[in-house]
Amino acid sequence: MEIKVGQKTTHTRVFTEDDVKLFGDLSGDKGIHHVQPDSLGRIMVQGLLTATIPTKIGGDMNFIARDGCFHFLRPVYVGDTVKCEAEVTKAETDERYVRLSIESRCVNQLDEQVMTGEISGVIRLKQTK
Repeated sequence: MEIKVGQKTTHTRVFTEDDVKLFGDLSGDKGIHHVQPDSLGRIMVQGLLTATIPTKIGGDMNFIARDGCFHFLRPVYVGDTVKCEAEVTKAETDERYVRLSIESRCVNQLDEQVMTGEISGVIRLKQTK
């Protein structure tokens, strides 16, 4: 598996009201701002639901997260289009793993930064017993 420092991957997602409801049911995060529209008619997407965008990128790589930190910079609302770019900042390979650090940056349809994050973990090259 060839993964290099500087390698970038992107994923874009539009969040729906059903996404917010299902995530609320699964996580228990049903704050009033996630279930009732604000004065502008908007429902806010849960922060950790927004964080599923870089999680999807990691899943595509078979990445196993060991630790991470997300910074929520502005709200995401139902109907927003969020694009995430994830960049490999560290990649070290040994006989069993590729050890990675990845930084992500998510922007909305107005190109406003809504979330950043750093995550580290591994990709298994060989199954362990």
